[in-house]
Formats: sequence, structure tokens, C-alpha cells
Amino acid sequence: MTDAAWAQLAPLLPPQKPRTGRPAKPHRPVVEGILGALRTGAPWRDLPERFGPWHTVASRFSRWVAAGVWDGVLAALQRRADLAGALDWRTHFVDGTVIRAHQHAAGARKRTRRRPPAGPADEALGRSRGGFSTTLHLRAEGGGKPMVLLVTAGQRHEQTAFRPLMERGAIKRRGRGRPRVRPQRVVGDKGYTGRPIRAYCRRRGIRATIPRLRTERPARRFDRAAYRERNRVERLVGRLKQCRRVATRYEKRAVHFLAMVTLAAILLWL
Repeated sequence: MTDAAWAQLAPLLPPQKPRTGRPAKPHRPVVEGILGALRTGAPWRDLPERFGPWHTVASRFSRWVAAGVWDGVLAALQRRADLAGALDWRTHFVDGTVIRAHQHAAGARKRTRRRPPAGPADEALGRSRGGFSTTLHLRAEGGGKPMVLLVTAGQRHEQTAFRPLMERGAIKRRGRGRPRVRPQRVVGDKGYTGRPIRAYCRRRGIRATIPRLRTERPARRFDRAAYRERNRVERLVGRLKQCRRVATRYEKRAVHFLAMVTLAAILLWL
């Protein structure tokens, strides 16, 4: 991580608390160790020694996932971009992609009463045409930066995640008033076509640019220029998958895999 990127990220992380006994390891080498595992897909135990003890890196990642640190960092960077006018609310793009799950992603311990569920009950693992997999759903803003990220089991259809994608990712703005969450227009492929989604967008004043199937009534107006821009979300998927722990799922817990995807999204915002 460059010094400029760390200067933006460091104020958003939990403060380095002094403790009695052995001092805690500084945040920067730990974060760089987490990013190293994200980019290379290496197991925690195989991280280079320059990042420090591997169990320190792994445990801090898990504790910050449970505390919602990574989600908070992403939201803070999005709000900073919105205040600077660098977040485009005119057109947002939705898409989904299937992530192949490694065999080690299976076998998570079952939840108990003492351990309440922190993610999907099925851990977002299922069977699709690609085999053992997870589906990553995402919404991108007009510039192609990630706004909302969700994971479901590999066999789940893209339409099942459309409403959560549109209702999350609220950005608090200057002054009073509700946080903004709705774009002026949403663009998706044929996987999102159908009356329920079109009715949802119409009730909320969102223009939907989604091609119709041959069996549906043809649209009176279809903005082909806006639909051509949908490649931005496809390019976003490609940039996220440059990180090997996103291109292939190794984490047993859905919340840990989603945190890895969130980290890749944070790097795009820095």
C-alpha cells in the first residue's frame, strides 16, 4: 500500500489502543498482510514473515469483520467522494457474477444458540452451472465504483438480490435530511426484466433501463445510449476479480468472503 493510500485509510481504522503487557502490533503491517492475502489468495499461515505473526493478521481481520470496520471504511470513503462531487447519482448499474468456491470453503461449523448467525444460514454456498459456487451481486455508481455488495448461494437468481441492492448503500449528505440511496436511473441486463422489478422502480421514481424478453410487451422507449454504459459494471467485476480471494472463494464464512470483496472495493475508492 502506498503512503498516499495509507494516509486516507489510517484515520478510518480503529485507534491503536495502548495495552498492558506486550504492545499491540501497528495497524499498517497487519493491513498490508491482509491485502497480501487478498491479492495472492495465500492461506494465512503462508503469509511472509515481514507482516508479522500470521495469527495476528488473521485474528485482527476477523475481529474487524465482526465489528463492521470494513463496512464503515467503505461507507466513509463513499461519503467523502459524494461530498467532493465525485459520486454519480444519475445512473447506477446492477449485475451479478458467479464465484467458484474452493473445496476448503465448505465445512463451516454450524451455528449454536450461544453463537447467533452473522450471515446467510447457508453461508452463501450452493450449486450452479459452474459447480460449487457463490453469487456476488453488486451495484455500481455512474463512474463504475462499487456502491453495494451482496453474496448469495450460487444457484440464486439475480432478481432475488435486486431490492436489497437498491435499498442499501445510503449516503449521508450535508445538512439535514435523509441519506440518499436512490439513483435517477438503474441499468441492468435481461436477468432483471419482469413486472416486479419494473413496478418497484416505478413506485420509487427510478427510471429502469432493462431490455425485455421476446415474450414481453416491447418497450415504448429504450435508452440504448444508457444501456451501452452497462459495461462499466462488467469492468468493475473484472477489477474486483484481479484479487484472487475474490476470483475464488476460500473463506468458509459468508461474512468473511464478503469482507474480502469489500476490501477490494475499498482499494478502488482510495
